[in-house]
Amino acid sequence: MLIGLIRHGLTDWNAAGRIQGRSDIPLNDEGRRQAAVLARRLAEETYRWDFVISSGLLRAQETAEIIAAQLKLPMLEADSRLAERGFGQVEGLTQAEREERFGAEWNTQDIGQEKLEALEERALSFIADLEAKYPDSHILVVTHGGLLAQLYAALYKGRHTERIGNLSLTVLEKRGEQWEPLIYNCTKHLLKEPAADPRTP
Repeated sequence: MLIGLIRHGLTDWNAAGRIQGRSDIPLNDEGRRQAAVLARRLAEETYRWDFVISSGLLRAQETAEIIAAQLKLPMLEADSRLAERGFGQVEGLTQAEREERFGAEWNTQDIGQEKLEALEERALSFIADLEAKYPDSHILVVTHGGLLAQLYAALYKGRHTERIGNLSLTVLEKRGEQWEPLIYNCTKHLLKEPAADPRTP
């Protein structure tokens, strides 16, 4: 069994450094371009995928739809367990705005953020259900950076700690009781095709 884990494409809030959380922000044009670039990479690689599933939030759903359309794959019903961590009162704020309003240690305060334990529990629950229902399938999962970071922390206990990039690809293979990363947090597809010049009409 293979699971391909993908962080959604770029949004205007990503570009501005604003925390999105559960706020339902769509992709911007660059995010749509990124999704198409990743779809081309997936079409060229040796892995073959059976279907795509997303969190249902606009930015993940649209990323998944672009990839599914280009690869001619079916979409499963969205799963809310894949939604981004809720960030409460800091959603929509930049780093400077968060620190101005709540101080440099804003992330340690109780200002409505979903607990990391709850985030980890639903991420692992989703993976366990996927394994139980589709043990012989290869599945693309489009989700969010905060959720992926917590999932990897749970699976690998500090082995992988770098930031999860927009449109990054991780491919996990089930080997016995372990999920082994064949590809981890890879964005080489974006490096090969630079962003469009914003001055171009």
